Amino acid sequence: MIPSPGLEATVAVQAAVIAELRAVNAEQACLIATLQARVVQLERRLGKDSSNSSKPPSSDGLGKPARAGRQGDELAARRRPGKQPGAPGAHLAQVAQPDEVAWHAPDRCGGCGATLADAPVIGVEARQVFDLPPLRLLATEHRAERRRCACGTTTAAAFPDHVRAAACYGPGVRALVCYLCVHQHLPVDRAAQLLADVLGASVATGTLAAVLAEGAAGLDGFLAIIRDQLAAAPVAHFDETGARVAGRLHWVHSASTSLLSLFTVHAKRGKVAMDQAGVLPGFVGVAVHDGWAPYWRYEVTHALCGAHLLRELDAITDEPGQGWAAGMAELLVDAKLVADRARAAGAGRVEGAARARLHTRYERLLADGRAANPPPPASGRRRGRARRSPAARLLARLDAHRCEVLRLLDDGGVPFDNNQAERDLRMVKLQQKISGCWRTLAGAEAFLALRSYLATARKHRMNPLAVLRRLFEGAPWLPATTGP
Repeated sequence: MIPSPGLEATVAVQAAVIAELRAVNAEQACLIATLQARVVQLERRLGKDSSNSSKPPSSDGLGKPARAGRQGDELAARRRPGKQPGAPGAHLAQVAQPDEVAWHAPDRCGGCGATLADAPVIGVEARQVFDLPPLRLLATEHRAERRRCACGTTTAAAFPDHVRAAACYGPGVRALVCYLCVHQHLPVDRAAQLLADVLGASVATGTLAAVLAEGAAGLDGFLAIIRDQLAAAPVAHFDETGARVAGRLHWVHSASTSLLSLFTVHAKRGKVAMDQAGVLPGFVGVAVHDGWAPYWRYEVTHALCGAHLLRELDAITDEPGQGWAAGMAELLVDAKLVADRARAAGAGRVEGAARARLHTRYERLLADGRAANPPPPASGRRRGRARRSPAARLLARLDAHRCEVLRLLDDGGVPFDNNQAERDLRMVKLQQKISGCWRTLAGAEAFLALRSYLATARKHRMNPLAVLRRLFEGAPWLPATTGP
């Protein structure tokens, strides 16, 4: 039978419609896959907090997650609030030699009402009150004499260094200004108000800024010693954090040990800023850091922060097929416990058999991770390396830097984490939360120089007000040159 022309036309039209619908379906499938990937990415981003990423705890807000279980939490739950049994405790106690003694005598008898003026004293009960003396500024006038010699020459006496004007604040007030603004992180306006209310010193906010700059200018020798000691330290911690300076993003870099702290600020985050900080270019020890790429450009011994790795592993543990991440997290915790026991026993490193077992487990977990994260197939649409998932990127880092991850097994002086640097930077972040930013780069540099001075002094158990007074007296405190 010969098909009719109308039927052939209808079939052709339907075939064209089917082809068009298939093309539309393919585009929709591609769009759905793209949107699904985008949803996964956004859910992963929304699910990040301080427990599974490098975000600070302050960013968790009111929805802060419950603290993950840690060793010793059960014991802590059984403790009563307050002083624990056997602890020495602390309380306000009387002193043997009070500064003042105030006597109180009864006027009349509580029984018959007779006068007790001549009655004998048969006992005394003593109570001591500890209070502040009246606070006020002490004005000291310095008078420099001019004397004429028999030869006719007139010679004037020199004023002390801190007596620089007809009327000026002394080193005690200047030290208190730095203490309030740098150590206690009071805003400049609040610090000026406190000085006016407590001391009666009407200090302008501009004067406070000038005092900070003056204090920082006297720390050149201190900062040079700190850089040299950090560069010679066997182990040092490095970290960086963003900061707003003059309305633009800058970076605060820190280098620290248990006895030293150095903070610097730069518009860059990478090697240029680290070179200017002056520690890493001459560093000879083990550098503990979070794996930020510019650190690897220095030819030093590296150690990666285990706490950062645990947070990243926690972020991918619940993803399908990523069971190796939980095993790797368990291995890192076991490595920390083994290293802690070796350090407590006085050993310089973990004994060979235990170290070999941990390295074997590490390799096996890496193999499991590779099986769960095969390389993506080449699409042929774009050049270069295909984009990898967060799990694959973390796995590649653990594979490439296995020695740095397990450095604590080979060196008893290397800690598990980079918490020393993070603790030091925490006060800098607190300052930014209070002030919002630094208005000038010079102001940021002055604050960080003084912060380096005070943080280092506190690590040496020095009184911050005392070392600040020494600074403004022209003889700043310096740490021992033998290093930490």
